[in-house]
Amino acid sequence: MPAEEHTDALLSRLGPEVVRTDDASRFAASLDNLRLSFLPDAVLAPRNEDDVCVILCEANSRGVPVTPRGGGTATTGSACPVKGGWVLDLSGWQNLFIDAQNGIAYVQPGVKTATLSTEAEKQGWFYPPDPSSNSYCTIGGNIACNAGGMRGAKYGVTRDYVMSLEGFLPTGKWVRWGADLRKYASGYNMRDLWIGSEGTLGVVTGAVLRLISKPKSRATFLLAFKDEFPALAFTRILTAAHLVPSILEFMDRQCVGCTLAEGLVLPLKVETGTIPSVLLIELDGDEERVEEDALLMAELARPLALAVKRADSPAEAEKLWAVRRKCSKAMFRLADGKLNEDVVIAPHAQDDLMRFTLELKEKTGLATPVFGHAADGNFHVHVMYRKNVEEDCAKAEMAVGQIMEKVVELGGAISGEHGIGLAKTPFFHLQHSKDEIEAMLAVKRALDPKGILNPGKIFEQFRVWEHKTADVKLPWD
Repeated sequence: MPAEEHTDALLSRLGPEVVRTDDASRFAASLDNLRLSFLPDAVLAPRNEDDVCVILCEANSRGVPVTPRGGGTATTGSACPVKGGWVLDLSGWQNLFIDAQNGIAYVQPGVKTATLSTEAEKQGWFYPPDPSSNSYCTIGGNIACNAGGMRGAKYGVTRDYVMSLEGFLPTGKWVRWGADLRKYASGYNMRDLWIGSEGTLGVVTGAVLRLISKPKSRATFLLAFKDEFPALAFTRILTAAHLVPSILEFMDRQCVGCTLAEGLVLPLKVETGTIPSVLLIELDGDEERVEEDALLMAELARPLALAVKRADSPAEAEKLWAVRRKCSKAMFRLADGKLNEDVVIAPHAQDDLMRFTLELKEKTGLATPVFGHAADGNFHVHVMYRKNVEEDCAKAEMAVGQIMEKVVELGGAISGEHGIGLAKTPFFHLQHSKDEIEAMLAVKRALDPKGILNPGKIFEQFRVWEHKTADVKLPWD
């Protein structure tokens, strides 16, 4: 049966309010932050769980691919409908209730992460996961890729705050994993199986999230170092001293150079013409403990840092954070193409990875800027290339492959918070054995026997660099 007939049949059941086939809706749902466009046959905006059930039952019986979608901020293509079919858009599901007495949030998948954080803080609670796209990304998407962010080392990632999930299997059957309880040990942990599965095992329609007490005090610092290696050494010194910042962000000299080229001025004294590597650090907790940690950190930094700047106010702290926030966009000063890999490396191997990226820069002539969450070893390694220069494209492909091989060789992980999606599929076999992959596929077949839910992701190799990105401006650009 032609795809149009499947969509028409669904349209007759749910109506045009739910089933959208106009070109604008289809294009908007055709891509995520990877910016590779694959037009779906329709975009579905369910009004309630009954609609979701109908959609999945129809898709399962007809063999129509279904790609769940939230804010579209995914960087690996996990929200791209690469096999066509229907996009299940849950971004409009934004109900949020905070149980202030018990520190629990009841959240629909379309709630933006920043909205949850703001509403929790109004009632004296704290939701720590803090992806850089928090103003645009949704809780459903965070659950799909087990998003982390800058506070991961001290507070953990999305998985650490999920008490229960409810939603639908690909067959259209409703399920609930877990309960509104702090402890739960009944049967297999299907809840955690859904978290990080990138929408391939089920559709989340509701989540119960744990909140924690809001820290009473915060202090923000910017530290400059002559290059990357003393900066990374300092992160290890902090850990050895049992000092765990709430945020510990690393930027290499290439990143800082791009940011300075955007016109930003570092608010600390370093030698004129020097481009340092920097750390941005936030300490939080009780006021007395924050001050004790600040003194200890300053003492530990004295032998290594070129300069240390403490923000005197929240407004000044925002100015310090501007160095980090402008970094990703500023990289396009180096080239118009970017391959971005979020890898995780143990502390003892971080110098080796940094040295390797600098060697690749010299070998290929392509910029390899690195920034990331240094406290938990989750670094974002970039290869910048000119998209219209064939030699650059070939070098970029080679460089990314070698970086991923090096990461695995060093005992690291090929993804810490972005997931696999399409972009990391060529490297999945580096991380996992054939038996491990087959075990995962067995789970996929058991829950999704017809393979309709977010097909083409994780397991099928897709070579991103062989596809042209769409020329589009997204809301977070």
